[in-house]
Amino acid sequence: MQPKSSWILSTPLIKTAILGASGYSGAELLRLLHSRDDIELTHLVAGSSAGKRVAEVYPWFTGVVNATFEALDPDALAGSDVVFCALPSGEAMNILPSLRSSVGRVIDLGGDFRLPTPALYKEYYAHDHAAPELLAESVYGLPEWQFDLIREARFLANPGCYPTSAILALLPALRYGLIQPSGIVINSLSGVSGAGRSASVEMSFTEVNENIRAYKIGTHQHIPEIESILSQATGKSVSCSFVPHLVPISRGIYTTIHAPLVSMVSRSDVHELYTAFYRHAPFVRVKTDVPQIAGVVRTNYCDLCVTVEPRTNHLIITSVIDNLVKGAAGQAIQNMNIMFDLPQERGLL
Repeated sequence: MQPKSSWILSTPLIKTAILGASGYSGAELLRLLHSRDDIELTHLVAGSSAGKRVAEVYPWFTGVVNATFEALDPDALAGSDVVFCALPSGEAMNILPSLRSSVGRVIDLGGDFRLPTPALYKEYYAHDHAAPELLAESVYGLPEWQFDLIREARFLANPGCYPTSAILALLPALRYGLIQPSGIVINSLSGVSGAGRSASVEMSFTEVNENIRAYKIGTHQHIPEIESILSQATGKSVSCSFVPHLVPISRGIYTTIHAPLVSMVSRSDVHELYTAFYRHAPFVRVKTDVPQIAGVVRTNYCDLCVTVEPRTNHLIITSVIDNLVKGAAGQAIQNMNIMFDLPQERGLL
């Protein structure tokens, strides 16, 4: 779909397909992948946009990507080295099982394969899981935790955007035993692109502009993802209160976490522990100043800052990411790089 530099011709290109390529996460995958010399974009699949030119849907691709979105044909995807699935929740489980034996790797950006059991999935997504046999097979793709498993995985569940910001913030404190595994309060503010590209009244400009609102308090589908992954990663039964908020920005997630300390510790000591924990994580930056969304927009970075509040004996952690990059497409590409023994940073700096 785009010319390749002559130097790469001696190296096999990674044949890559994107399902849901016309959505926000799919378009972000395309933005990050289209100019890579080691990638051959073979299929850009989109339901309602099938038959339209990419630049017709996203004008900024004019003169850059000349491809046309196509309808789903599972047989045509056979032989793909990697398939990114960026479909709305509930759709991937009906499609991906048929691809398992015909493609090399699958990276699902949706929520269909992140939870450990069908029962937990039904409780939070309100319908039965159509492919429960794949839940046990899927690897949770948080590179800062599961690098070795990701490298060998054939079927990968890309983490959710809210969970990415929360898990990266809490993982060191729980692993080092700095905080209690219960009584954790997570407040996250997200831009409107996190809701996807489908039109709805509540996501219209008039409803969102100059407005902030919390939603799905106590029932959000990312609650069990955060709790189950942190419990697996730390060997402790972790419970938390999570409240998401919609704010009138296009992209980004700002998470503030309050966690009760086991014992008093200095801020400098916590900062040093976090820095040591993420010393080999190229996309986690532990900062001394409070991070801002503007510092991570259109990047794959997660910026963290830790503060100790002696008055209440709490650790306060701030975490910011771009929900479409580190929270979706960027992290998926980071996982692909690991799978193919490439530098994690390739195509993401």
